[in-house]
Amino acid sequence: MNIEKILNEIGEIYSPLSNECQKEFIANSKIRIFKRGEIVVRERQYSKKAYLIVQGCVRAYYLKDGKDISDWFTFENQFMASIVSFFSNEPSPHYVEFLEDSTVIEFSKNTVEMLSKKHHDFERFISKIVTETMLGLCERLHTIQFSKADERYKQLVSIYPDITQRVPLTHIASFLGITLETLSRIRSSKKRI
Repeated sequence: MNIEKILNEIGEIYSPLSNECQKEFIANSKIRIFKRGEIVVRERQYSKKAYLIVQGCVRAYYLKDGKDISDWFTFENQFMASIVSFFSNEPSPHYVEFLEDSTVIEFSKNTVEMLSKKHHDFERFISKIVTETMLGLCERLHTIQFSKADERYKQLVSIYPDITQRVPLTHIASFLGITLETLSRIRSSKKRI
Protein backbone atom coordinates (compact mmCIF):
# COMPACT_ATOMS: atom_id res chain seq x y z
CA MET A 1 0.00 0.00 0.00
CA ASN A 2 1.39 3.37 -1.04
CA ILE A 3 0.43 5.79 1.76
CA GLU A 4 1.97 8.78 -0.03
CA LYS A 5 -0.27 8.11 -3.05
CA ILE A 6 -3.31 7.82 -0.80
CA LEU A 7 -2.45 11.10 0.96
CA ASN A 8 -1.97 12.83 -2.40
CA GLU A 9 -5.41 11.63 -3.53
CA ILE A 10 -6.96 12.81 -0.25
CA GLY A 11 -5.06 16.09 -0.55
CA GLU A 12 -6.67 16.66 -3.95
CA ILE A 13 -10.09 16.27 -2.32
CA TYR A 14 -9.47 18.45 0.73
CA SER A 15 -6.21 20.41 0.60
CA PRO A 16 -2.71 19.33 -0.53
CA LEU A 17 -0.09 18.34 2.05
CA SER A 18 3.62 19.09 1.60
CA ASN A 19 6.05 16.17 1.40
CA GLU A 20 7.46 17.07 4.82
CA CYS A 21 3.99 17.17 6.38
CA GLN A 22 3.07 13.85 4.74
CA LYS A 23 6.21 12.22 6.15
CA GLU A 24 5.41 13.43 9.65
CA PHE A 25 1.78 12.36 9.33
CA ILE A 26 2.86 8.87 8.20
CA ALA A 27 5.39 8.64 11.05
CA ASN A 28 2.66 9.51 13.58
CA SER A 29 -0.12 7.30 12.24
CA LYS A 30 -0.56 3.63 11.47
CA ILE A 31 -2.29 1.37 9.00
CA ARG A 32 -5.01 -0.69 10.67
CA ILE A 33 -7.25 -3.42 9.35
CA PHE A 34 -10.67 -3.90 10.92
CA LYS A 35 -13.10 -6.72 10.34
CA ARG A 36 -16.75 -6.30 9.41
CA GLY A 37 -18.81 -5.75 12.56
CA GLU A 38 -15.88 -4.49 14.64
CA ILE A 39 -16.85 -1.63 16.95
CA VAL A 40 -14.02 0.82 17.68
CA VAL A 41 -15.96 3.34 19.78
CA ARG A 42 -18.82 2.68 22.16
CA GLU A 43 -21.30 5.05 23.72
CA ARG A 44 -19.84 6.86 26.76
CA GLN A 45 -16.26 6.00 25.78
CA TYR A 46 -13.65 8.67 25.27
CA SER A 47 -12.06 8.50 21.85
CA LYS A 48 -8.94 10.28 20.65
CA LYS A 49 -8.60 8.34 17.39
CA ALA A 50 -9.69 9.25 13.87
CA TYR A 51 -9.65 7.11 10.76
CA LEU A 52 -8.96 7.91 7.13
CA ILE A 53 -10.77 5.20 5.19
CA VAL A 54 -8.49 3.68 2.56
CA GLN A 55 -10.85 0.83 1.72
CA GLY A 56 -14.12 -0.09 3.37
CA CYS A 57 -17.17 1.37 5.02
CA VAL A 58 -17.89 2.63 8.54
CA ARG A 59 -20.98 3.95 10.27
CA ALA A 60 -21.70 5.93 13.42
CA TYR A 61 -24.91 5.07 15.24
CA TYR A 62 -26.88 5.68 18.42
CA LEU A 63 -28.90 3.34 20.57
CA LYS A 64 -32.14 5.02 21.63
CA ASP A 65 -34.71 3.05 23.61
CA GLY A 66 -33.22 -0.17 22.29
CA LYS A 67 -33.34 1.04 18.66
CA ASP A 68 -30.25 1.25 16.49
CA ILE A 69 -30.21 4.61 14.64
CA SER A 70 -27.52 5.19 12.01
CA ASP A 71 -26.13 8.72 12.13
CA TRP A 72 -23.69 8.74 9.21
CA PHE A 73 -21.68 6.56 6.85
CA THR A 74 -18.10 6.95 5.70
CA PHE A 75 -16.47 5.38 2.65
CA GLU A 76 -13.12 5.52 0.84
CA ASN A 77 -11.18 8.80 1.06
CA GLN A 78 -13.34 10.07 3.90
CA PHE A 79 -12.76 10.40 7.63
CA MET A 80 -14.54 8.88 10.59
CA ALA A 81 -14.19 9.75 14.23
CA SER A 82 -16.39 10.15 17.24
CA ILE A 83 -16.60 13.86 16.50
CA VAL A 84 -17.91 14.92 19.92
CA SER A 85 -15.31 12.94 21.83
CA PHE A 86 -12.42 13.66 19.45
CA PHE A 87 -12.86 17.44 19.39
CA SER A 88 -14.46 18.29 22.74
CA ASN A 89 -13.04 15.67 25.12
CA GLU A 90 -16.54 14.46 26.01
CA PRO A 91 -17.70 10.85 26.13
CA SER A 92 -18.96 9.63 22.78
CA PRO A 93 -22.75 9.76 22.37
CA HIS A 94 -22.58 7.06 19.70
CA TYR A 95 -20.89 3.91 18.45
CA VAL A 96 -18.51 3.59 15.49
CA GLU A 97 -18.74 0.27 13.62
CA PHE A 98 -17.04 -1.11 10.51
CA LEU A 99 -19.62 -2.43 8.03
CA GLU A 100 -17.03 -4.06 5.78
CA ASP A 101 -13.55 -5.44 6.23
CA SER A 102 -11.68 -2.15 6.09
CA THR A 103 -8.19 -0.73 5.79
CA VAL A 104 -7.67 2.65 7.44
CA ILE A 105 -5.00 5.10 8.46
CA GLU A 106 -5.46 5.66 12.19
CA PHE A 107 -4.19 8.83 13.86
CA SER A 108 -4.68 10.58 17.17
CA LYS A 109 -5.90 13.97 18.29
CA ASN A 110 -2.36 14.67 19.53
CA THR A 111 -1.08 14.10 15.98
CA VAL A 112 -3.66 16.55 14.61
CA GLU A 113 -2.69 19.20 17.17
CA MET A 114 1.05 18.70 16.68
CA LEU A 115 0.91 18.77 12.88
CA SER A 116 -1.51 21.72 12.85
CA LYS A 117 0.96 23.77 14.91
CA LYS A 118 3.92 22.84 12.69
CA HIS A 119 2.32 22.84 9.24
CA HIS A 120 -0.20 25.36 7.97
CA ASP A 121 -1.08 22.99 5.13
CA PHE A 122 -2.15 20.35 7.66
CA GLU A 123 -4.18 22.96 9.54
CA ARG A 124 -5.97 23.83 6.26
CA PHE A 125 -6.42 20.11 5.52
CA ILE A 126 -8.13 19.46 8.88
CA SER A 127 -10.16 22.66 8.58
CA LYS A 128 -11.52 21.52 5.20
CA ILE A 129 -12.42 18.10 6.63
CA VAL A 130 -14.23 19.65 9.60
CA THR A 131 -16.01 22.15 7.33
CA GLU A 132 -17.14 19.39 4.97
CA THR A 133 -18.38 17.35 7.93
CA MET A 134 -20.34 20.29 9.31
CA LEU A 135 -21.86 21.12 5.92
CA GLY A 136 -22.82 17.48 5.49
CA LEU A 137 -24.53 17.47 8.89
CA CYS A 138 -26.38 20.71 8.04
CA GLU A 139 -27.53 19.22 4.73
CA ARG A 140 -28.65 16.04 6.49
CA LEU A 141 -30.65 18.04 9.05
CA HIS A 142 -32.26 20.12 6.29
CA THR A 143 -33.12 16.99 4.30
CA ILE A 144 -34.70 15.24 7.29
CA GLN A 145 -36.74 18.32 8.18
CA PHE A 146 -37.94 19.34 4.73
CA SER A 147 -37.74 16.39 2.31
CA LYS A 148 -40.11 13.50 1.78
CA ALA A 149 -38.83 9.98 2.37
CA ASP A 150 -38.39 9.20 -1.33
CA GLU A 151 -36.47 12.47 -1.85
CA ARG A 152 -34.15 11.60 1.06
CA TYR A 153 -33.47 8.19 -0.45
CA LYS A 154 -32.88 9.65 -3.92
CA GLN A 155 -30.40 12.18 -2.51
CA LEU A 156 -28.51 9.50 -0.53
CA VAL A 157 -28.19 7.27 -3.61
CA SER A 158 -27.03 10.23 -5.70
CA ILE A 159 -24.20 10.82 -3.21
CA TYR A 160 -23.37 7.13 -2.69
CA PRO A 161 -24.58 5.18 -5.78
CA ASP A 162 -23.48 1.78 -4.44
CA ILE A 163 -24.67 2.25 -0.86
CA THR A 164 -27.41 -0.39 -1.12
CA GLN A 165 -24.79 -3.00 -2.07
CA ARG A 166 -22.53 -2.05 0.85
CA VAL A 167 -24.81 -1.06 3.73
CA PRO A 168 -27.67 -3.17 5.14
CA LEU A 169 -31.07 -1.69 4.28
CA THR A 170 -32.02 -1.56 7.98
CA HIS A 171 -29.14 0.90 8.55
CA ILE A 172 -30.12 2.96 5.50
CA ALA A 173 -33.74 3.14 6.68
CA SER A 174 -32.73 4.31 10.16
CA PHE A 175 -30.35 6.88 8.64
CA LEU A 176 -33.22 8.24 6.52
CA GLY A 177 -35.59 8.28 9.50
CA ILE A 178 -38.03 5.83 7.91
CA THR A 179 -39.11 2.25 8.49
CA LEU A 180 -37.64 -0.65 6.55
CA GLU A 181 -41.08 -1.22 5.01
CA THR A 182 -41.20 2.37 3.72
CA LEU A 183 -37.71 1.99 2.27
CA SER A 184 -38.75 -1.24 0.54
CA ARG A 185 -41.77 0.52 -1.02
CA ILE A 186 -39.60 3.42 -2.21
CA ARG A 187 -37.03 1.07 -3.74
CA SER A 188 -39.77 -1.04 -5.32
CA SER A 189 -41.42 1.99 -6.95
CA LYS A 190 -38.04 3.20 -8.29
CA LYS A 191 -37.46 -0.20 -9.96
CA ARG A 192 -40.82 -0.01 -11.74
CA ILE A 193 -40.01 3.36 -13.32
